[in-house]
Order: sequence, then structure tokens, then C-alpha cells
Amino acid sequence: MGSGVVIFVGQEIVAQIKLKLHSRCSNNQAEHLAIIKALETKESINTLDNSSRIATVFTDSRITLDSLHNANNHAYLIEEIRKRLSTLEDSKWKI
Repeated sequence: MGSGVVIFVGQEIVAQIKLKLHSRCSNNQAEHLAIIKALETKESINTLDNSSRIATVFTDSRITLDSLHNANNHAYLIEEIRKRLSTLEDSKWKI
């Protein structure tokens, strides 16, 4: 099973990541990992203009979105997404 991430700045592709996942990895886990990798990559992309520190994550995974909004969900991958979001927000990113 595989998953992929593409990072754009404006309309320019600045990073593409392909993940090879274990065969036991569920579709939901693949979606979670793709978001984690996207946020991780975003952390390493330098932005000189603080006013443009806005990022949008696109996903078609309703389960992931619902899990992120459920304060009682403390699954490892969901917590990892929250941690990375917090790190970016601490660096003045709007996600």
C-alpha cells in the first residue's frame, strides 16, 4: 500500500512525497500519515514573508477530520497531527 503528498506554494510544486506503507496499514492510517508528512514537510519549508504563512491541508478523509475534532480521541497518529499543527501555529502559521 502506498500514499502520497504534494506540497504547493502558490501553483508551484515544492515537494512530492511517496510513502510505502506496511500491508497491515489501514486506509485511515495512510490518510493520517499523509497529513503528518505534509505538516512535517511544511515545517521545513522556509517562508520569508510572515504574512504568507497560511497553509491548507486537503483531505477527503471524513474519519480523519472527525477524529481531529473529537477531543476524546487520543490515538497516536491523531495526536501526532495535533502536535504538528500546534508546532506550526506556534511558528505563526495559520493552518
